[in-house]
Amino acid sequence: MQIDKSIEEKVKWFLEQRKVDMGSTLGMKFLKIGKEEMIAEMPVDERTVQPFRILHGGASVALAETLCSVGAWANIPEGKTAVGIEINANHHRSVAEGGKVTATSTPVQIGRTIHVWETKITDERGKLVCTSRCTLAIVDRK
Repeated sequence: MQIDKSIEEKVKWFLEQRKVDMGSTLGMKFLKIGKEEMIAEMPVDERTVQPFRILHGGASVALAETLCSVGAWANIPEGKTAVGIEINANHHRSVAEGGKVTATSTPVQIGRTIHVWETKITDERGKLVCTSRCTLAIVDRK
């Protein structure tokens, strides 16, 4: 996994604290954690397909929001957290069970209280599967 040097200790803490969550349950694997780019992959398997054995749109949205949330968190000070307040997704093509998708999320706007991130999800051939935009609120951690 590639980690931005400027947040290496923060990410190390995050990975040590991480428990079972939606991302791990769906088989998401972080490939890069950074302030300007997040990359992860997810299998298209029994956990992520809809009844017709193709990638479920909700799994794509879960992948996008996971990356955007962690990316926003990488950019904020200690004591704050990022929470999704809006997400949309356009699904461009299907991916059959047995495949894998890769998502890349980048910030559109990083503000003090609101972040906007964009995610592009591609299949194993590099074809665009889904585009998503996520707005996150930066709030005090409780």
